[in-house]
Amino acid sequence: MTELPAAVLWDMDGTLVDTEPYWIATEFELAAEHGATWSREQALALVGNDLVESGRYIQQQMGLTLSPAEIVERLLDGVIARVQESVPWRPGARELLADLRHHDVPCALVTMSYRRFAGPIVDQLPAGTFDVVVTGDQVTRGKPHPEPYLTAARLLGVSAPECLAIEDSDTGATSAETAGCTVIAVPNHVPVTSGPGRILIDSLVGESAGSLTRRCLTR
Repeated sequence: MTELPAAVLWDMDGTLVDTEPYWIATEFELAAEHGATWSREQALALVGNDLVESGRYIQQQMGLTLSPAEIVERLLDGVIARVQESVPWRPGARELLADLRHHDVPCALVTMSYRRFAGPIVDQLPAGTFDVVVTGDQVTRGKPHPEPYLTAARLLGVSAPECLAIEDSDTGATSAETAGCTVIAVPNHVPVTSGPGRILIDSLVGESAGSLTRRCLTR
């Protein structure tokens, strides 16, 4: 990549916003309500996953009679309520988005959260920040399958290998990497393993359209 990427494709939970603690707190509330046990290790195992798959895992681990879809809706209710009180932006994320927009680099949000959760977060950003939003309820196969990132690239009218993806989990990085994207991985709550298509960095603070391009040139 010798020039600015054709597009930058953003994960949301843990990358744009640090909502993982909201999800975890809601999972513990659900467990307490049903007299089930739950652990932080189990919660972290779900980071980046397709929501229905997470619902199945929770159903099995907690022994719930609720369906996976019902579990997802219960979790969304709890997390959305928390987001409405405060959006926990990740350091440097909004500034990088603004710089990409300044340089006319298209951006897409690629999240396994559902549109009813992603919408209130996107609405807190300047209009036009994201040209495309792909959510978990819009795709057939969620992360780590490449479909979400391939869908975002297609909707933007570019090829995935021309794009950068920004992720915070192995699950998401695998999805983007398999789609052909170069991945900027910013580990947050879970570690991200290294790989030929991944560039690991500590933070988005101070990053810009130009610095991301330079990182790709020097990897």
